[in-house]
Amino acid sequence: MRTISQVAKLTGISIRTLQYYDEIGVLKPSKLTPAGYRLYDEHALQNLQQILFFRELDFPLKDIIEIMQKPDFDRIAAFKKQKELLLLKRNRIDRLIQLLEQLEKGEECMSFKEFDLSEYIHALEDFKVNQPDTIIRHWGSVENFDMFIQKIKDDEETIAKLAIQHFGSIKKYTEEMKYNLEHFSETITREWDEETEKIAAQSDILYGKLTADLTCDVSSPKIQEIVYEILQFIKKHGSSVTLDKPLLNVLIDSYSNDYVKTITDTKYGDGASIYIIKAFRYYSENNTLSAK
Repeated sequence: MRTISQVAKLTGISIRTLQYYDEIGVLKPSKLTPAGYRLYDEHALQNLQQILFFRELDFPLKDIIEIMQKPDFDRIAAFKKQKELLLLKRNRIDRLIQLLEQLEKGEECMSFKEFDLSEYIHALEDFKVNQPDTIIRHWGSVENFDMFIQKIKDDEETIAKLAIQHFGSIKKYTEEMKYNLEHFSETITREWDEETEKIAAQSDILYGKLTADLTCDVSSPKIQEIVYEILQFIKKHGSSVTLDKPLLNVLIDSYSNDYVKTITDTKYGDGASIYIIKAFRYYSENNTLSAK
């Protein structure tokens, strides 16, 4: 058992902060002495460590309480999610450092003011707070949605360029996206018709076939035939938006993204996203099946 002073010294968290955590219920002491002093055991310290990771990711305290008090809360699963989110955050910081290094060298760098998506990101944060049930239903968990938001922050420049290209301005894009968020459930219900559901089911079947045996050599005719089927399926049902890179490179890039990787591995099994990348890359490099 450690006293509150010892915990404060060990963690760098102030005594007042620990007292506040107790008051709001995010971290209760393990027991109180007869004199009313707080004591913390190893389990409490583990909980504090988890809380600090959430705080590093800017999770509000009320969200942390809700997450950690769920009956099915899994510490290890939470650590994995926190690691993924921190990696996304690190990537964004790395890019900012690279930009600063360019500026230090006197290199010309464009203004990012016209690419500011802060209002849209703020709308996503509000959506998360106001419609957690909708988020869990469509994203699987609040943590997945946080990864989605972080991905937008990481790719802000690219998304902003596309927004200007298709909507004319960031303002119009944000207005459209805010409307979609406000009417999210009804929009999803309206657009998710039988045909869409059928296409999604067919896609799941194809990717399920591709990842059914992750030990199978990606160069095998069987796997490459499935890759070919997937490509034909995408070309048949895909968006009409013009891509600035070949389709396979776009797919490889998408499955390399931490957010997509997490969703894919959850759906098809650990390692599925890496396997898909290898299968697509082999097809791209060897063009094993001619286009029909």
